[in-house]
Amino acid sequence: MQAAARGSSAGAASALTEPLREMLAGLPAGTRIAVGLSGGPDSFALACCAAPLAHSLGLELQGFHVHHGLLAQADAWAAQARALGEQLGCPVHVARVDVTGAAALGMEAAAREARYAALAELAQSHGVGIILLAHHQDDQAETVLLRLLRGTGPEGLAAMARQSERDGVAYWRPWLDVPRSRIVPVAQAYAGQYGVPLADDPTNLDPRYTRAALRVQLAPVLDERWRGWRSILARHARLAAQQAEMMAELASADLQALDPAPDGSFSLARWRELSAARQAHVFRYWLQTQGALMPTEARLNDMLRQLRQLHALGHDRRMAVRHGAWQVSCVKGRVGLTRHA
Repeated sequence: MQAAARGSSAGAASALTEPLREMLAGLPAGTRIAVGLSGGPDSFALACCAAPLAHSLGLELQGFHVHHGLLAQADAWAAQARALGEQLGCPVHVARVDVTGAAALGMEAAAREARYAALAELAQSHGVGIILLAHHQDDQAETVLLRLLRGTGPEGLAAMARQSERDGVAYWRPWLDVPRSRIVPVAQAYAGQYGVPLADDPTNLDPRYTRAALRVQLAPVLDERWRGWRSILARHARLAAQQAEMMAELASADLQALDPAPDGSFSLARWRELSAARQAHVFRYWLQTQGALMPTEARLNDMLRQLRQLHALGHDRRMAVRHGAWQVSCVKGRVGLTRHA
């Protein structure tokens, strides 16, 4: 019976390794990669699957653990991450962070921002360009649902990308199409094999936190009525990502047709030749390329209205609209963006 269980666990681990192999196979030998390791079942399993694969491909694997210090268990989680690294033969580096901005962003968002900043610092310090993250199909479905409820646009519904870049670091998510139900048993088997306990984060089931509330209060209702909702929403994310890519290509082409200048400004007259939908789309794209935050729908509509009205009044009129730390202005028929000191 035990041999059969071990065989089943090995087969499940092999299935999880295949999407990981597809992502890593093209990397040259000697490439340094890391796993974002929290100690929970998902990242635990990812590290265990990645270690032997990285060795066979000649890649240098490291583990990155971010110590938030928000819960009493934080020290134990860091110790568990290091213990797993010793078992796997890969170094684990721990970064301690102070989570700030919770009042403005909310604790979940503030912790996420601190985590990505710490991962970027770890990557730079240890010569790593790619960090593997254990986000899975359940995470993706929850992200789509949360963004839908928050009123995000089509680009936002693409949710998490398999490959993305932030602060000069590439983040790869090989398990976005893998349900968590296939990951947890593998993690448990590895935990028993290596004698390293899995971390248990109580906030994952604490309904005071938005994602946990969805997981604890809404997901059971959806499971009862629409059992395949996670895979359906994950499919929506894939389709939305394709649409977002096409929309970005269109916006890029539209922006190039607006006589863009080295200072980032564009021609108001040429912008006015576009349809209203494409005016709004290229304007949002332009803000994004300039590094500005996306405006609310109301703020966006107000800026678009002023630009259209300005054209009707003639190019001798000027416009200056404050947008957070930025100012959108129009001078002599050129729309520009400046950042306040």
